[in-house]
Amino acid sequence: MKTVHMAVYDTLADWEVGAATAHLANGNFHREPGTFEVKTVGLSATPITTMGRLRVTPDLALAEVDPADSAMLILPGADLWDGETLTPFAHKAAQFLAAGVPVAGICGATFGLAKAGLLDDRKHTSNAAEYLGYSGYSGAQNYVEAPAVTDRDVITADGMSPFEFAREIFARLGVYEPHVLDAWYALYAHRDPAAYAVLAEYEAANA
Repeated sequence: MKTVHMAVYDTLADWEVGAATAHLANGNFHREPGTFEVKTVGLSATPITTMGRLRVTPDLALAEVDPADSAMLILPGADLWDGETLTPFAHKAAQFLAAGVPVAGICGATFGLAKAGLLDDRKHTSNAAEYLGYSGYSGAQNYVEAPAVTDRDVITADGMSPFEFAREIFARLGVYEPHVLDAWYALYAHRDPAAYAVLAEYEAANA
C-alpha cells in the first residue's frame, strides 16, 4: 500500500482535488488495484472547514508526516495561501522534494511553492503569471501557459483544471496504463463516450 498525503486546511477549494483523490482511492482501472490510499494532513488534528463548508478531520498532523512514508504530497488551493498560515506546508513540500518524493500543488498552493523558492528552477504554471509574481520568487522565466505542468517531481496547475491536475498526478504515480489514463481523461474531462468503451474493455480484460 502506498500512501498519498493530501493537505487540508480552512477554505480548501474542494473541486480542485476531488477528481485526484476519488480516483486514487477507488482503485477502478488501476494497474494494481488496492495500491493507493489517501490520508489527510492538517496543521493539527483539529477539524477544518473547506470552501464548500465540508468539515474534515485530518488523519494526521503535519509534524507526523515523514516523506519516507509517502508516495506524494498534494496541496490544494485555499484563500489562506496568500498569508503565512500555510507556510509550514510549503516547508514540508521542500522536505519531500529533498527526499525525492513528488509534490503536487494547485491554484493558491502554487503561490506557496513559489514563495518557498521551489519553482525558481522548474517549469510551472498557476492561475496567472502575474499572481505568482506577487510571491517575490525568481522563477518567472519558467512560467508556462498551460492547465498543468510537471517538472522534476513538482506538479502545478491552475484552479480551473482539476482533471488536468489529476492526470498529471496519476501519470507521475503510474496509477494507470498510458492508454487507460488517456481514456480516463477523455471521459471525465471531455465526456468522450468512446473513452468509456476503452475503460470497460480494460476492466473486463482484468476482471
